Amino acid sequence: MTTSVGLSRIVWSDAGDRLYSFEQAAYFTQTSVPLIERFVTLGLVEPTGTMLRRQDLVRVVQIQRLRRDLGLNLIGAAMVLDMAAEIAQLKAQLRAYQA
Repeated sequence: MTTSVGLSRIVWSDAGDRLYSFEQAAYFTQTSVPLIERFVTLGLVEPTGTMLRRQDLVRVVQIQRLRRDLGLNLIGAAMVLDMAAEIAQLKAQLRAYQA
């Protein structure tokens, strides 16, 4: 579904998530379109067609922060985020078993 607000076009996924073009993603994450394309090429974010979801934009910002603050490369930063998510999931499962 697509709606227009002012000059920008808002696109929604079938699941109801707002979708962002690579240009919008670059703007909101203060990066560049080529960098967003590199994230996609490396599999660091998974586009919906040629659009990204809000969670993808958050991931771009988190990866950029890890690169800036810890000096990690793109793949290393993505691995840190993936491991942190897995640890959180395992902790939740452990709490469920203990309850």
